[in-house]
Amino acid sequence: MEITFELGYALDTFYFLICGALVMWMAAGFAMLEAGLVRTKNTTEILTKNVALYAIACIMYMVCGYAIMYDGGFLLNGLMADGATGVAEDPATYAPSADFFFQVVFVATAMSIVSGAVAERMKLWAFLLFAVVMTGFIYPMEGSWTWGGQSVFGLYTLGDLGFSDFAGSGIVHMAGAAAALAGVLILGARKGKYGKDGKINAIPGANLPLATLGTFILWMGWFGFNGGSVLATASVESANSVAVVFLNTNAAAAGGLVAALILARLMFRKADLTMALNGALAGLVAITAEPSTPTPIEATAFGALGGLLVVFSIVTLDKLKIDDPVGAISVHGVVGLLGLLLVPITNADVSFSGQLIGALTIFVWVFVTSFVVWLIIKAIIGVRVTEEEEFEGVDISECGLEAYPEFTSGRS
Repeated sequence: MEITFELGYALDTFYFLICGALVMWMAAGFAMLEAGLVRTKNTTEILTKNVALYAIACIMYMVCGYAIMYDGGFLLNGLMADGATGVAEDPATYAPSADFFFQVVFVATAMSIVSGAVAERMKLWAFLLFAVVMTGFIYPMEGSWTWGGQSVFGLYTLGDLGFSDFAGSGIVHMAGAAAALAGVLILGARKGKYGKDGKINAIPGANLPLATLGTFILWMGWFGFNGGSVLATASVESANSVAVVFLNTNAAAAGGLVAALILARLMFRKADLTMALNGALAGLVAITAEPSTPTPIEATAFGALGGLLVVFSIVTLDKLKIDDPVGAISVHGVVGLLGLLLVPITNADVSFSGQLIGALTIFVWVFVTSFVVWLIIKAIIGVRVTEEEEFEGVDISECGLEAYPEFTSGRS
């Protein structure tokens, strides 16, 4: 009996850590995707943002974020020390330190969503300052009301209302998109994106092979994102659940890509690669709220809905002059909401009203607090580079380095 307990504990902990490592690898996916979808002159800065935000998220969530989200406090109270020696009573649980590691990579994912949306015109240090607040306070607060089970300012508890978000369509993805939307509205569009006559000028990315690689990395990392959220694998039941989650996650991504590719062909008369990539990501976001209860066919259909929706959303936001270089707000925000609303279709324990209230709670909290923080940062150090710096490229003004110096005219 003792051996069985220890084996279960060790296996669940090991599985949790491996899934956390897969989610950490999504940071590389976001970096490659965003670097491929921005112009050459802004590549170094987008890479700097992605690697720096991951480090900031790890520190801030350790210092205060985890405690806010799960203990209702503001300081980490011995979690790491306890986790090194503590032993769980339930063999289906895992080391506390493993839980922290798995949670912290989710925080970094939410912040990575912001990075792409504000690309090519935001000051690097303004972005990093926002990352401190987002990962240390804004995200942990809404996480405490959802996964943390705490009441929303003592008014209501989302779990009691029938809210459920298995791996974070709303808690992670829509939250990141809400923060991104607030930043984009304050920043404004890139110079030359929208003409005075209302014309929308396409600004193509510099490296589509890199963007495609980033999408494949994210697709792979999502197996840890959703699969790890089962929280165990040492029993027959949990192992079967993990297999179903992996299967449905893959099916949804495939459905999203194919649907977006077909719709792009019908709308634009071309097979738009960027829409296909965003379609795959939209399918993944759509299934993240509940990958354990749909059948594979339903998961494919849910992913396809996400793929269709993201194409319409990207086009609509462009018409509204909301400039999002990588489509992050559409992929993670609009489709994140869709993912939450699809949950009651296959999970009878979840209500549409609970999902709507949960989505509204997350969006309002993150958007309003982010908007205020962006405004404060704007008043203190500014958030946007000068017009001259934007024209030259933020690589030079913010980082002093170019990603491709041999291919930049006049700077060999």
